[in-house]
Amino acid sequence: MSTKLTQIQIGQRLTELRKVKGLSQSDLAKRIKISRSSLAQIELGNRGVDSLELQNFSVVLGFSLDDFMSKDFTAIKRLENRDEIKIEELIERISVPTLSVNKFKNVLLYILERCGGKPNVGETVLYKLLYFSDFNYYELYEDHLTGASYRKLPFGPVPQKLDSIIDQMLQEGRLQRVKTEYHGFSQTRYLPLEKANLTHLKASEKEVIDRVIDQMSDWSASAISNYSHKDMPWLASKEGEEINYELVFYRDAPFSVRNYGDENDEQ
Repeated sequence: MSTKLTQIQIGQRLTELRKVKGLSQSDLAKRIKISRSSLAQIELGNRGVDSLELQNFSVVLGFSLDDFMSKDFTAIKRLENRDEIKIEELIERISVPTLSVNKFKNVLLYILERCGGKPNVGETVLYKLLYFSDFNYYELYEDHLTGASYRKLPFGPVPQKLDSIIDQMLQEGRLQRVKTEYHGFSQTRYLPLEKANLTHLKASEKEVIDRVIDQMSDWSASAISNYSHKDMPWLASKEGEEINYELVFYRDAPFSVRNYGDENDEQ
């Protein structure tokens, strides 16, 4: 049975179908012949879709308009009815971060190697440098840097499993934990006891990390926390929940690190 859908519902269904197809926003926007920023607004529910655009979506994403407008439509249910596609294949197609522990350790060592000696770089600043490195890389390349998952906590985004990784590195003699005082506040800092193995980092990954360090490593804990709280992935997430990497595509200046000028010209 067909039903009247809100812009938000249409955007959610198109997002789900795009992910099922394994398409990036840029890929789908090019096929539909709209700008990536327009597609982002459609998926967010901030922009409507006319009948011609919806027809184009149906051709590219492979759905019927009757099914799409039905009350109980979901992309997963639609695939379950097709023998040739298994749920395992669906899961593989959807971009889910998978933590690379070795990559994460080397990124952590590299950040500390470059700025761990700065008196302001305690745990709070370190967590934010990791967060912006991961999320900026994903916005630029639509691929994960460390694959770490981040949770929205009161003082900002925090990488999950970080405590266990740091404990491992302390036991391995790769890090030293020190307690210091900075501007009258107690602070936990980490010092690298070995250099990062840069063979584990691509040139593009190192470049993104360097930009984050150059921009933010001199900021105070309160300054970088306040900045992270204005970033769209943080704003759009619920307290205590995992922050979705896809939210980087809804960033505005000064947070967006990707030049969408060429894509906007397509519109």
